[in-house]
Amino acid sequence: MSESTRTQPEALAEPTVRVRPGWMSLLFFANIALWLGVYAPIQVLLPKQAELLDQVNKESVLGLVMGFGAAVALVANPAIGLLSDRTCSRFGRRHPWTVGGALVAAVGLLVLAFAPTVAVMIAGWCLVQGGLNGMLAALMAALPDRVPVKQLAVVGGLVGIAQMLGTVLGALVVVVVLGMAGLPLAYAVCAGIVVVGAVFFVLWTPDARLPVEFRPPWALRPVLRDFWVSPRKYPDFAWAWSCHFMINLGNAFGTLYLLFFLQDAVHYPDPETGLLIMMGLYGVALVAGAVLAGHFSDKSGRRKPYVLAASGVMALAALLLVGWQSWPVALAASPLLGVGFGAYMAVALAMLTQVLPAAQNRAKDFGIINIANSLPQVVAPLLTPLLLAHVGGYPGLFAASAVATLAAAVLVLRVKAVR
Repeated sequence: MSESTRTQPEALAEPTVRVRPGWMSLLFFANIALWLGVYAPIQVLLPKQAELLDQVNKESVLGLVMGFGAAVALVANPAIGLLSDRTCSRFGRRHPWTVGGALVAAVGLLVLAFAPTVAVMIAGWCLVQGGLNGMLAALMAALPDRVPVKQLAVVGGLVGIAQMLGTVLGALVVVVVLGMAGLPLAYAVCAGIVVVGAVFFVLWTPDARLPVEFRPPWALRPVLRDFWVSPRKYPDFAWAWSCHFMINLGNAFGTLYLLFFLQDAVHYPDPETGLLIMMGLYGVALVAGAVLAGHFSDKSGRRKPYVLAASGVMALAALLLVGWQSWPVALAASPLLGVGFGAYMAVALAMLTQVLPAAQNRAKDFGIINIANSLPQVVAPLLTPLLLAHVGGYPGLFAASAVATLAAAVLVLRVKAVR
């Protein structure tokens, strides 16, 4: 056997060298660009476009568009993760998929910019979700590929902050651009930011090449088998995934329809500006929660206490809105939800990385984890109209958010390998 086949390559080795601030900054900005491309449409552009196309049935149109897109995301994320695990390009395993995903998403955003019908909206959003979830699979694989265990919560916190900043900056950018030039330019600006974030990360960060002799098999049966991670064989992975799904489901119930909540329940006179204010408070609190939880979690080596606390704070924020649908209460709930979600994201990514089953399938396994991000965006738009119609309107919706986040706290207690 040759030396190359006996020695584990860099691409599959457990990382031991601490990542530097420059690398973390580029990952941070690439994630901001990615999440801006996801949430600027979800929070502002898609609702406005749905209302323009069908004012009477705007909630159903929005749910239909987001549901189809999230279904694409469910497939794209683990599939592209699996492909990147098997990529032996001289440019590395992940970078080609980061750039390719960004370009596909940019095309989808430009399709949305000029979509004349709901069907074209669905097609454009499916392209966006497919591309951005491919980019997400590649970027998330950077954590187990590059980050040693003792830095995981700090880097995970930065990724969580980037997700929120992408949401806040996306809302800010598109509201300003919408007021100046309308939907087409707003979508085009999002497309440009996504591509720039991906290109900068790829040009100035390393990505280890996988030698061909270490590539997992391409045969159909092993490939399909790789998509299944046995809960019996890897119970910690299953419990951590379930916890992540419930947190994201609760967050989706609490945030996807905020624009309509401010417009139809709170009756805020300028709902777009109100959304920006709420997202600003949410974002500042999220940064604080992520930084503090990430620092103390890495220092102590403990993850579960922070997940439990974060779940409780997020549930409290939702329960406030169950009791009172008013502007002052919405302002109070926003930072509570932000600090809870920030603390959770910092610690959860560290916990999830620590329970990945195998080094050679990191991106695919992270793709399966990312289904826990995407699946709630299928479930929530399908259930939200039913909750609004039959379970007490917006109080019922926020009650569902609280129940989901509290369920996550129960599930994380079953994870044994992480303290």
